[in-house]
Amino acid sequence: MLTERVDFQGPHGKLSAKLDMPDGAPRAYGVFAHCFTCSKDVLAANRICHGLAERGVAMLRFDFAGLGASAGNFADTNFSSNVGDLVAAADFLRAHFEAPRLLVGHSMGGTAVLAAAHRVPESRAVVTIASPSDPHYVVDKLLSEHLETLARLGEARVKLAGRDFQIRQQFVDDATRHQLADRIADLGRALMVMHAPQDDTVDIANAGRIFELARYPKSFVSLDGMDHLVTGREDAAQVAALIAAWSARHIAS
Repeated sequence: MLTERVDFQGPHGKLSAKLDMPDGAPRAYGVFAHCFTCSKDVLAANRICHGLAERGVAMLRFDFAGLGASAGNFADTNFSSNVGDLVAAADFLRAHFEAPRLLVGHSMGGTAVLAAAHRVPESRAVVTIASPSDPHYVVDKLLSEHLETLARLGEARVKLAGRDFQIRQQFVDDATRHQLADRIADLGRALMVMHAPQDDTVDIANAGRIFELARYPKSFVSLDGMDHLVTGREDAAQVAALIAAWSARHIAS
């Protein structure tokens, strides 16, 4: 397989991406959305996209605005901007290669994929990996102790995954505005929900809610023994193999 560095225009500036291509002609294209405060080069994104490319699916993975090598200020971003970035990634593939038929999202990236899928009409299969069922889960789980400061001062310095990030009240307000229940129920695409029972970052109850809300065709895969970030090399390879096998019938041209 071959990895190509590409850039494309997002709603808030240039977005940095990598396109993992199979050796031969791709049987389909897909987009991968990384986890909250991560990047396109986080182990899970890198290894899962490589695994899918090796199985014939070209995968575009990109840095959300304000993260990695993409332009923008993280403090200005929110769930809505992530959804906009995802749609821009699909637009780039449509314009220069082929519209994506597979959408994969890890953690909060999976939540964004659920919200964005209807804006990518060519998409036929959606995969969430360890994803919250609602964007406000991040607020409740990671920002709860800072909510008073955010409401009083409008922003706060928050340590996430060992790094400091500036979070503004607008992030909280935006997360609250999104109600994904109807969006999941009306997804209109094949859905695979993947989650580890031992996930101590995003409770597996989120996966249960996504699966319960969605209509068939849908599948649930228990990633038993894996951590939230899917850091094990063999774990990521297994996830890629499962996605490739499951999606084959849905993304076939």
